[in-house]
Amino acid sequence: MSSVRAKKHLGQHFLTDRHTAAKIVAALRPQLGYGTVLEVGPGMGILSDILLLEKDYQTLLIDVDGESVQFLRNRYPELGEKLIHGDFLTLDFGAHVTDKLAIIGNFPYNISSQILFKVLDERQRVAEVVGMFQKEVAERCAAPPGGKEYGILSVLVQAYYTVEYLFTVKAGAFSPPPKVLSGVIRLTRKPVEALGCDEKLFWRVVKASFNQRRKTLRNALSGVIPKDKMGENPFYDLRAERLSVADFITLTNDIAQRI
Repeated sequence: MSSVRAKKHLGQHFLTDRHTAAKIVAALRPQLGYGTVLEVGPGMGILSDILLLEKDYQTLLIDVDGESVQFLRNRYPELGEKLIHGDFLTLDFGAHVTDKLAIIGNFPYNISSQILFKVLDERQRVAEVVGMFQKEVAERCAAPPGGKEYGILSVLVQAYYTVEYLFTVKAGAFSPPPKVLSGVIRLTRKPVEALGCDEKLFWRVVKASFNQRRKTLRNALSGVIPKDKMGENPFYDLRAERLSVADFITLTNDIAQRI
């Protein structure tokens, strides 16, 4: 098998530019203390070629595409169980990694948000993420408060990770070329174990706030806390995009006391 056929239903656009691949891998910082890097969706191995030369960490690969897995088994026969045929979104991290890890990948654009929510679910293990997303998703993750890009993903990711937008990648670096630009971002786990509020309520407040983002929070959050219990907190007179992560934590604590 000399190549892998890109499958539209899996959102596959294989990176072919080796300079870009090297820049992505170079953005990893094993000095943060992790000993494992998990590559998601390695495809034909353009990142894997570089990752597997590194001595500072062990590399695991996971791909849901059986054709890719067979191609990679032939290419890297020494990997054995370090090449996982499976779905990252349902992966049991504990079965493969005992300590902190980093995640890297040219992520399928059709499941970008799901990948990020899986990272958030595993935030106590995932010390760093270096990944390529559709540029719009990458910008949303890194967006500061106040703009239209700032939303649910921005707040939830930035609550637990420091986000850096590293660089943009043009469509010509892929086969087949996507119809959009791509952006590479780096997420670094913040040193806080917990947010200092009821985190389930925090997620609920953030999602409800942005689900009706044109409304003030007094209206958007009426399904979370009755209006007659909101009091005079000035946050309720603002729209969701005006609140920082710290503001949402403060608001969550205020709501928790009132309900």
